[in-house]
Amino acid sequence: MTTKANATDDSFHVFDTTLRDGAQREGINLTVADKLTIARHLDTFGVGYIEGGWPGANPRDTEFFARAQKEIVFENAQLVAFGATRRAGGSAADDPQVKALLTSGAPVITLVAKSHDRHVELALRTTLEENLEMVRDTVSHLREQGRRVFVDCEHFFDGYRANAAYAKSVVRTAHEAGAEVVILCDTNGGMLPAQIQAVVSTVIADTGARLGIHAQDDTGCAVANTLAAVDAGATHVQCTANGYGERVGNANLFPVVAALELKYGMKVLPEGALAEMTRISHAIAEVVNLTPSTHQPYVGVSAFAHKAGLHASAIKVDPDLYQHIDPELVGNTMRMLVSDMAGRASIELKGKELGVDLGDDRALVGRVVERVKERELQGYTYEAADASFELLLRGEVEGRARRYFRTESWRAIVEDRPDGTHANEATVKLWAKGERIVATAEGNGPVNALDRALRVALERIYPQLAKLELIDYKVRILEGRTGTESTTRVLITTGDGAGDWATVGVAENVIAASWQALEDAYTYGLLRAGVEPTE
Repeated sequence: MTTKANATDDSFHVFDTTLRDGAQREGINLTVADKLTIARHLDTFGVGYIEGGWPGANPRDTEFFARAQKEIVFENAQLVAFGATRRAGGSAADDPQVKALLTSGAPVITLVAKSHDRHVELALRTTLEENLEMVRDTVSHLREQGRRVFVDCEHFFDGYRANAAYAKSVVRTAHEAGAEVVILCDTNGGMLPAQIQAVVSTVIADTGARLGIHAQDDTGCAVANTLAAVDAGATHVQCTANGYGERVGNANLFPVVAALELKYGMKVLPEGALAEMTRISHAIAEVVNLTPSTHQPYVGVSAFAHKAGLHASAIKVDPDLYQHIDPELVGNTMRMLVSDMAGRASIELKGKELGVDLGDDRALVGRVVERVKERELQGYTYEAADASFELLLRGEVEGRARRYFRTESWRAIVEDRPDGTHANEATVKLWAKGERIVATAEGNGPVNALDRALRVALERIYPQLAKLELIDYKVRILEGRTGTESTTRVLITTGDGAGDWATVGVAENVIAASWQALEDAYTYGLLRAGVEPTE
């Protein structure tokens, strides 16, 4: 099936509700500036509609619409305001909430309407007939004011199960009043794909309305349910970036769009936009201050990561043997993970990925395989520490460890003071470029003090280190060996403004393991900067 649809083609809608429904996720609290930034990202990505919020319901959403009209020139998307049908017993023309929708200036308005008979009677406290009149009056009034109108039928699938005739009458009323699309909402997220497909097919046949789908992810089926609705004839999909949303979230925009483009053969984005998908996903995660999911389909850093030796052997022959698409189509990359499962093919592919020429030296590759397995048995993990693995690999290729400094000793002291505070001080003694250096620094904890002392010692000789920043620090206590003894593994992520890298250290105490990871982090940072080793 091949269909052309984009911002100028109304045959299929990609509708994003990150700024409204996605913002209801626990832990997300968007400022107006955040919402404007996300709107720009979504417009760049090429979605057709961006639902900005509920103007009049809170000052932040009202301000967003006012600023968006002035500050954003949308290249691909139309801005959508969200609101409800008028109140029972009134008129749409006099309803303050309906007036706020018009005042927002949004060219498209989405109305939420009750389609479950029990919700009408218990939540709205009105009659079924009055609810239909509320839908008819509000849609007609907004259309008369020159606005495009979409209608979200809240709790539609639960309502359909309870009273199919009434649920369909709400769809029919909205359609006949002038709603361009009527969206069937799985508000509680309890439906499964086969159920969605059956209901959507029936409602299209019985009402003649153009239908859309809004799926919550409470059964883990939101993306599948969205695609099932498309299979049944829906031509409007509502999603959120990275699946953000209330409870466990909404249908994830990125796998839905990727499936439509790459699996269904539909053109729903502007040319070249799909290749920006991974970048857009991570950029929006940065704005909402949530770590991007590493295992998210298509855009996660692990989406095209391969660990098993059997997979690596096949990928070496043809990457398509263990990948459903070329990762570059969605702006991602293939990664080889090195672990105790690694075979020769894994090491060879990883060396190629890192730009380390292993030639055809089978003995070298064999030594690396055995070294990795030996180190992983001790507690090291290289699948999460590419930088430490690259240093190990280069050491084997070059016949010696790459060194920019040589450690004589280090010491970290934690002082417990009478007032209940703590002082953390570290001293490092090392050699660099033939010079013995002793440096002391204080820090917020012993590891931070060591990091600062190392920086004090080396920055004069290697000014490139001034750019380095410790981004993340993880500690894991590994399996105990004798009594209360245990091994500690530390993973450190370091960045230089242009990228970041992870290093690993393993020892019987956390400070020693941290020092190993810090040494690798600084060494790799100098390698990235193109500095030649001196030790």
